[in-house]
Amino acid sequence: MLSKKTKYGLKAMAHLARQETNKPVLIGQISETEVIPKKFLEAILLDLKKLGFVNSKQGKGGGYYLAKEPKDISLASLIRVLEGPIALLPCVSKNYYEKCDDCPNEGVCSLNRVMIELRDSTLEILENKSLESLK
Repeated sequence: MLSKKTKYGLKAMAHLARQETNKPVLIGQISETEVIPKKFLEAILLDLKKLGFVNSKQGKGGGYYLAKEPKDISLASLIRVLEGPIALLPCVSKNYYEKCDDCPNEGVCSLNRVMIELRDSTLEILENKSLESLK
């Protein structure tokens, strides 16, 4: 399951993607519309800003807005920065690989083979779906 951080981050990004222009949106508006706790949303948006997914403008007319076009932001990239690895086991992760402590040989591990297949299927979908698909 996705964590609340990831779910809220995706909902906030979808909200920003639905804006007619790249006009900044107040955190309070996103929080109220998407039913996301405001303090939690502030932390999520700060993380997304540091990672280059959103920008912000201060003062009157300020708020958050997308740093890129929705079509240029893959769901896989968002989930990775919000959640971490997409793979269910560290031994099949493309970006966060770690050998499993309890596995003597990944080459003959039946669980490893199935998890690679699951990872590849999941990535096929998430890498080919952009934020545009959540609008």
